[in-house]
This record gives sequence, C-alpha cells and structure tokens, in this order.
Amino acid sequence: MGSWSFPRYVSKAEKQAKASKKIEQLKKKKDVRPVIIQGSAIARTWWGKSWNQNLDRYADYSNRIGRGRSYIRHGAILDLQISAGEVAALVQGSRSKPYEISVKIKKLDKAHWQQLVASCSGMFDSLPEILAGRVPKELSELLLGRDAGLFPSPKEISFACSCPDWAHMCKHVAATLYGIGVRLDEDAKLLFTLRGTNADDLVSRTVTTRAESLLEKAVKKSSRIIDDADLSELFGIDLAGSDGLIDPAGSARAAAGTGSVKSRNSKKTDSERGAVIARRKGAGAKKKTLQKPKIRMKRLSLPRKNRD
Repeated sequence: MGSWSFPRYVSKAEKQAKASKKIEQLKKKKDVRPVIIQGSAIARTWWGKSWNQNLDRYADYSNRIGRGRSYIRHGAILDLQISAGEVAALVQGSRSKPYEISVKIKKLDKAHWQQLVASCSGMFDSLPEILAGRVPKELSELLLGRDAGLFPSPKEISFACSCPDWAHMCKHVAATLYGIGVRLDEDAKLLFTLRGTNADDLVSRTVTTRAESLLEKAVKKSSRIIDDADLSELFGIDLAGSDGLIDPAGSARAAAGTGSVKSRNSKKTDSERGAVIARRKGAGAKKKTLQKPKIRMKRLSLPRKNRD
C-alpha cells in the first residue's frame, strides 16, 4: 500500500516572501505590475467594491470566487494588465513557475452604451468626483444594473488558466478577478477601457443636456419679453419697470399723491386764493420793472456836400 500524507503547511509570511522574490526576478525581464492591497480590505473605493459585489451576486461565481481571497491577500498576483476587453495576469501558485491567466470580457455594444449614457445624463456634476468614488445613489443603481449596467455579467466573461486544476473557476482565476477590483480602486477609468467605452462620453452628454436646458430657458424668457413689447404697441402704453411690468405700488403712490394735493387745494378759502393771485401779479409787475430798457438809435442825415 502506498503512503499518503497531507501537503506541508505554508504560512502567509512564507507565501509573501516567495511572491516578492519572484516579482524581483520578473522585473529583470519585463515590466510587471503586481497587485498589492493595503490592510485587510480587498477593495476600498466604490468602483472596486462594486466590481466585487457584481461578481458575488451571481450564483455562477458566488460559490467559487472566494477561493481567490487568500491568494490576493498574500500577494500572489505578480502581474495584472488591463486592456480593451482583456485582462492578462501571472499568479504564483504552489509550483515555482507562475500560472498564466487570461480573462476576456465582452465589450459593450454601441446601442447599450448610448442608452446607458443617456440615462446617466445630468446625474452628476464632476467626472473626477465620480471616478474618485463619490457616486450618487441614482447613478450607482444605473451603473450596477443587472445585465443592463456597466459591470459585466457571467455570460460576458470567459477565462483560462495554465494550472492543472480541473475546476471551472480555479483559485488563480478567482484571485485575478479580485485583482481587477483592486486595479479599479487605483484607476476607475480602466473599467471603461475594459468594456470598450470612454468615460468622457458621460461628460459630453451631461454638458449637452445642460446647454439645451439653458437654451430652452433663454428662449422662454425672450418670448416673455416680446410678448410685453407687443402689449405696449397694441394698447399704446409704456409698461414701466425693467421687466416690462407696471408697478402697482408706484401707481398707487402717484394716485395717493395727486389726491392729497387736490384735497389741500380744496381747503383754501376765497381770501387765501385772492392773496395768492395778488402776490403773483406783484411778482409779475416787479419783473417787468427790472427789465433792461431798450436803446433806440436814430439815423442822422448829412448834407450832400459833406458826404464826399
């Protein structure tokens, strides 16, 4: 009977040391980008957390994805590169040679992306804030929409690993999928790259929508001004006020002021009115007296003999 024994236990520190050594060896040959997490949390921002949440909510992945957590925590992902529709990774396993993993993600079709952009229009003020993880609730629900958002469903993901594990999703693939979430924490635009889209389209659509809104408001305001001008021409009146409206308070004050003058004049007696008339006549006579007298010049006629 052959002998059988359990594999030797390898501590986390030993695994980390092995991975670090391999990274240094790879750096001498090519440019590598290892996945390194800080602390116990695998994802920190809305983008990384949402990526992991999207994977966990599908039954196809929920029972298998957890196998990669320990790998990513001890730094087993030696390299992870994201390009349009594809992720290439190197993961250190029990063997000395790292395993090669390829994850392909279907790009969003044009109609799907345009519909998503139109739905997200006007839901945010700044793209940098969104990419930093400050995503409003309404926008979050759209981007995370099942089979209709920006994050891929299992039917849009395919993968392969060079390891001998027969499982549909080995722990090296699972670790790579978690590694994508870490990359999104570092640069959220990589998700748009992965889906073959451009984050700037969201900004362009939002700017266009707001410009159209402002233009519509300006047209409505201009229409009101024209209407007031037409009223002035129609009724032959001048509408007071900068906005073309009659000032009721001003009209009331004017009417009140006129009434008070009439009221005061009506209270004057005949003798008082006579005194006023006399004073006016006296002032008129005085004015005539003070006028400058006109000097008339008489033309003199000289004898004919003296004219030469």
